[in-house]
Amino acid sequence: MSNELEAYLEYISITKALSKKSIEAYKSDLTLVENVLSKSLIDLDSKSVLNYIITYTNKRTLNRKLSSINSFFDFCHKSQFLEDKTKFQLSKVPKLLPKFLTFDEIKNALKRIDRTTWIGLRDYALILFLYATGTRISECLFLKREDIQDEWLYVRHAKGDKERIVPIAKIAITAINEYVKEFDKTYEEFIWLNYKGNQLSRISAYKITQKYLGVSPHVLRHSYATSLISGGADLRVVQELLGHASLITTQIY
Repeated sequence: MSNELEAYLEYISITKALSKKSIEAYKSDLTLVENVLSKSLIDLDSKSVLNYIITYTNKRTLNRKLSSINSFFDFCHKSQFLEDKTKFQLSKVPKLLPKFLTFDEIKNALKRIDRTTWIGLRDYALILFLYATGTRISECLFLKREDIQDEWLYVRHAKGDKERIVPIAKIAITAINEYVKEFDKTYEEFIWLNYKGNQLSRISAYKITQKYLGVSPHVLRHSYATSLISGGADLRVVQELLGHASLITTQIY
């Protein structure tokens, strides 16, 4: 290991106070370059580094290596070990489209729910509600009866405390009403409850969607957004319905 690399590792450990895991990752990336090329990193020219780095075909792995090298050279420049600052351009990684379910996939899953039981009515209503409103699971679990008024949902526990109003399909309202009829008067104020009558937890909600759909509750939010875009909805309208702070977040759909 070169003296400059030792100084860099000491810098990120003491001055930057990075985690042990991060330090080990930087050390692994950078020592590997020196060992493979049998030369101190600071003495390597850009062409040599690039010839080595392009052997990584996975772009995410490639970018991690480049990021480590860039961080090292930035340190060397600031520490006056290098006169010129060297920085390598990261490779463009295509964004993965969010996973979503089609309407038919959701409809077929709903048919398999036994609605003769209270739990079945809840599971059916919960899945319909998530797909019909696109709410985050954290928003959903705090739903109260007064939050649904005249086919409109008032999302009061939104991310960043930004309340919004979302239209809700009649079929979802009907499912919720059928489920709510089974409530005991001693149950607490929240709509989504576990078998003990307490507020449903995130892990329980995850188990419900996983059981019938094989996905997390958040995939139903993606499914809602995808169905709106496919139906010709304006992107900014979808942004408002989802409660995204930036249009850039919505553009992935």
